[in-house]
Amino acid sequence: MAIRILIADDHHVVRRGLAFFLKTQPNIDVIGEAKNGQEAVSLIESIKPDIILMDLMMPVMNGIEATRVIKGKYPNIKIMMLTSFSDQEHVIPALEAGASGYQLKDIEPDELVESIFQLMNGENQLHPIATSHLLSHLTNQTKEHDPVKELTKRELEVLKEIAKGKSNKEIAADLFITEKTVKTHVSNLLSKLEVADRTQAALFAVKKGIVD
Repeated sequence: MAIRILIADDHHVVRRGLAFFLKTQPNIDVIGEAKNGQEAVSLIESIKPDIILMDLMMPVMNGIEATRVIKGKYPNIKIMMLTSFSDQEHVIPALEAGASGYQLKDIEPDELVESIFQLMNGENQLHPIATSHLLSHLTNQTKEHDPVKELTKRELEVLKEIAKGKSNKEIAADLFITEKTVKTHVSNLLSKLEVADRTQAALFAVKKGIVD
């Protein structure tokens, strides 16, 4: 069965050229063209494409917005960004919006066709530049979200005491603060570490090497 494709691009020549080329390919059927994201969203209901080749920068509604709307309503439609932008500021939002593919417009025509078929087979198709952006973004995210860094000096001290199995009363005596203050610190650190109770907090502290 032919893959049904919708092309969304505000450049008439690009749209026509893509459509003309893809129509020469076996098992590919270009069923619609849109000159902006809004048009693409409106067309979907009536033409039901399998894949949308989506430009990023378009008037009225850009490709990222359109992708977000489309994936929200029609999660099964696959979207491949076909753009001249390869920087992280464009790649990451496009992938977060739900694009399954990201290719640059200087892609070889045969490679584009191959990408379309692979996308249909459930493989994400990312240009090598897009892949490296994604990996560095994920690495940074992992580095950034270290809940331990969100703890105050005092909360960290309380966590260490919890991990040693001490009660609030004992912690209060050791740190020269009131029991009420200890309770506040415990409540705050449980929330920041996203754990349910003291036992989980203690486990967390051991795993992170905060205590031996």
